[in-house]
Amino acid sequence: MPVAHLSSSALIGIEAAPIEVEIDLKTSDKMTLILVGLPDLAVKESKERVMAALRNCGFKLDSSVITINLAPADLKKEGAFYDLAIALGILQASKLLDGVNLSDYLCIGELSLSGSTRPIRGALAAGQLARQLGKKGIILPKANVYELGSLPLQVIGVETLGEACRFLKNPSSSAQPIPTEENYSSPPEVDLSEIKGQAHVKRALEIAATGNHNILLYGPPGTGKTMLAKALGGILPPLSLDEALAVTTIYSVVGLLPPKVSAIRSRPFRAPHHTISTIGLVGGGSRLRPGELSLAHHGVLFLDELPEFTRSTLESLRQPLENGKVTISRATGVATFPTRCLFIAAMNPCPCGHLGHPQKACTCTPLQVQRYRAKISGPLLERIDMHVEVPFIPFQEIQQSKSVETSSQMQSRVVAARKIQNERSGYTNSCMRQADLNRYAALDSASQRFIGQAIESLGLSMRSYHRLLKVARTIADLALSPNISQDHLLEALSYRTFE
Repeated sequence: MPVAHLSSSALIGIEAAPIEVEIDLKTSDKMTLILVGLPDLAVKESKERVMAALRNCGFKLDSSVITINLAPADLKKEGAFYDLAIALGILQASKLLDGVNLSDYLCIGELSLSGSTRPIRGALAAGQLARQLGKKGIILPKANVYELGSLPLQVIGVETLGEACRFLKNPSSSAQPIPTEENYSSPPEVDLSEIKGQAHVKRALEIAATGNHNILLYGPPGTGKTMLAKALGGILPPLSLDEALAVTTIYSVVGLLPPKVSAIRSRPFRAPHHTISTIGLVGGGSRLRPGELSLAHHGVLFLDELPEFTRSTLESLRQPLENGKVTISRATGVATFPTRCLFIAAMNPCPCGHLGHPQKACTCTPLQVQRYRAKISGPLLERIDMHVEVPFIPFQEIQQSKSVETSSQMQSRVVAARKIQNERSGYTNSCMRQADLNRYAALDSASQRFIGQAIESLGLSMRSYHRLLKVARTIADLALSPNISQDHLLEALSYRTFE
């Protein structure tokens, strides 16, 4: 039987996995530490950090052979998450923490050589694991306490190893730090009222935000495609508690959570550069980290200059956009990342950007235009529900444009229509399954004949047809209509012209 036994956790993707830290001690004439359990280099170096921390905190250990096992042995242990758990286990095995039940708590944290704690990534995921395991609480670095402010869990934040020991010896006399909940929210960069004209594009954005439909904006340079995309986040509904917890967990794992923040309350907006790699966009790598697609979970992923991304990178989006998640398998393990975001892309109509411009002549040959557009495959284009042209607007027309509604005004309609969807099925229209379409998007005989003729003339696939029905259902929801009419279908068809 091991002399000491306590719980810690490892990160696999964005989820925490339980790790059992076992300490065995045997008296010897020389101090020796043996660390087993498939540790990586950072974990192996914890032996030196832990021993220096124990010594600098005033703990004197007798010479002995200390064997540390991190179970399960077939799961690779990475990072410096186990320093605090190993140090506390050694102290209990050495009878310096007698009468303490370490099994009541999950321990996680990195130690400096002086014995002070350093913040770690994924503290929120570890706190959720502690709840699942039925632990009394979690002991972790004090800098990570804010992340767990929204969890109904006893959170013990410690600044030093000595502080953790004092709490374990006498929990009632130790001041329990109460996590102060501080929410992080960032206002959208652009309000719709700042954009003159383009009323039909704003209408399309309203539909996309309501049903969470992917959307492509195409048009000449300088017509406002990027500004319109940046305004999209401002008309999306606020995050629910579950959505905020999911987003905060991802940002905690990646290390992008701002200091002293308990929850991210604004929907993320991610706009990676077109030079991004497939791993950077979808996720992966040697440590299986989430990519930009997962960082945009429950928010917006914006790809500007879509054809400038490599074809392989764009093709990697097909399955995640369809399923709302991506599973990545590597020799080191398997991780599943959530990817339920609103995907918006922008592109020029041709390499020079002036195809169809009323005042500038296009200098591209038909072959150049074809090659440029061929960078976006048909299967990927089918997964984009709405294709909207953003035309050039003359200066005089912009000057004569009157003030238009704000993002908050449009957001109120989006929230009302989203409420209809949630009461009907529990999710947005973009997530409707075939059974949902049969039940909630049924067409009368006249509408069926109309849509059949349209599909045949446009050559749309069944996937495009189903996505067309979902967009039409969203348009009907905005109109507070229980049924889909031909007008709704006609407007939905107007958003498939790029195919």
